[in-house]
Amino acid sequence: MEKKNNGIIVNIDKCLACKSCEIACAVAHSETKVLQEAIQEVPKPQSRVSVQAAGEFAVPLQCRHCEDAPCITVCPTGATHREEANGPVLIDKDKCIGCKYCLVACPFGVIELSHDGKVMVKCDLCFERAKAGQPPACVEACPTKALQSGSEKDLATGKRQHAAQNLVSLNQRNKQKKEIKEST
Repeated sequence: MEKKNNGIIVNIDKCLACKSCEIACAVAHSETKVLQEAIQEVPKPQSRVSVQAAGEFAVPLQCRHCEDAPCITVCPTGATHREEANGPVLIDKDKCIGCKYCLVACPFGVIELSHDGKVMVKCDLCFERAKAGQPPACVEACPTKALQSGSEKDLATGKRQHAAQNLVSLNQRNKQKKEIKEST
């Protein structure tokens, strides 16, 4: 059963910068799909997610699969495309000429040249894994669940629930402070 992975959201408060997501991504995009064998491959498998330090936080960055994706617009060969209207932005390595137009156009800086220097690579939301009903490798590997994937609707619902819980907690803390202040 195919699972819709329209996006990945990051809770930076939970990210430990362990880079499990980077390793899982590289292995998922390797020829063998097995860590012990993937590290021997030439060229080495390449992660499509990059954990970046931002002050005291670590932020896993990958393609945001923009609705109006500039990388698709600038691609001269049609290599950067979507297979379905709301699907992930993909790069067809057989059509890609490595011109780097997409790299320049990407507002998030998450498209890179492959290790062999021939084509561009980026997150594909583990498109093939999704066809098998599996989440993206980075999401599955994250030990703290800092990365979450799903349909846009499911992700938005989860964010709303989290925001509601935060508001309830804040309200309870304010109520406790008020009670303490009134009792003194």
